[in-house]
Amino acid sequence: MTKRTAEILKRLDETYGTEYICYLNHETPWQLLIAVILSAQCTDARVNIVTETLFKKYDTLEKFANADLAELEEDIRSTGFYHNKAKNIISCARTLVQEYHGEVPSTLEELTSLAGVGRKTANVIRGNIYHDPSIVVDTHVKRISKRLGFTKEDDPVKVEYDLMKVLPKDHWILYNIQIITFGRNICFARGPKCSECFLQDLCKAEDKRK
Repeated sequence: MTKRTAEILKRLDETYGTEYICYLNHETPWQLLIAVILSAQCTDARVNIVTETLFKKYDTLEKFANADLAELEEDIRSTGFYHNKAKNIISCARTLVQEYHGEVPSTLEELTSLAGVGRKTANVIRGNIYHDPSIVVDTHVKRISKRLGFTKEDDPVKVEYDLMKVLPKDHWILYNIQIITFGRNICFARGPKCSECFLQDLCKAEDKRK
C-alpha cells in the first residue's frame, strides 16, 4: 500500500469512523438479500420505506416463495423495475427454501447462482452477514475511486479487482461504507463540494474544483 493510499484511508477513518454500518434495514440474512435486490436503481431510503411493511406482510421466506407475482409487483412498485424484481425475489426465495433449507449461502459462486443476485449483491451479503472481506462497487464507489486514481475502469468487476489490489483487506468492507457517505455528502456526481473536501489535495479528478 502506498503512502498516498494509506493517507486517504486514514482520513476516511478519522472522518467517518470504522464502524460497520448497513444502510438497508433488516433483521435476518434473507431480508437483507431481498432488500439489496430491491435497491437496484433505487435509493436505500425508499427501499427501507417499502420493506417496513413488506417484511410484515411476508414475514417468512416461504411467504415470498409462494407469493403471487402480480400482488408482489404492487407491493414493491415504488422501487422501480418491479416486474423483474418481483420475479427474481420469488425465484430466489424458492431456491433458498428448496435447496438451502432457508439459509442464505456464503460463497460468491452460490450467491450469484440465485435469481437477481450479481457480484455487488453477493458482496453486500458476504461483507455484512458473513464478515468475509469483499468490495462492493456501487455508483459512489466507482465514481470516487476513479477520481482518487484507484482505477480507470468503468466495468464494476474490473473496478472491484483494481480496488482489491490497492486497498488492504481490513478496509474492503469499510471503504464502501465510508465512500457511500462521502459520495452523498461531498463528492457528488455533479457539482462536488471540492472546497469542503478533506481529500482535495490527494484527489486526481480532472473536474476537480479549486
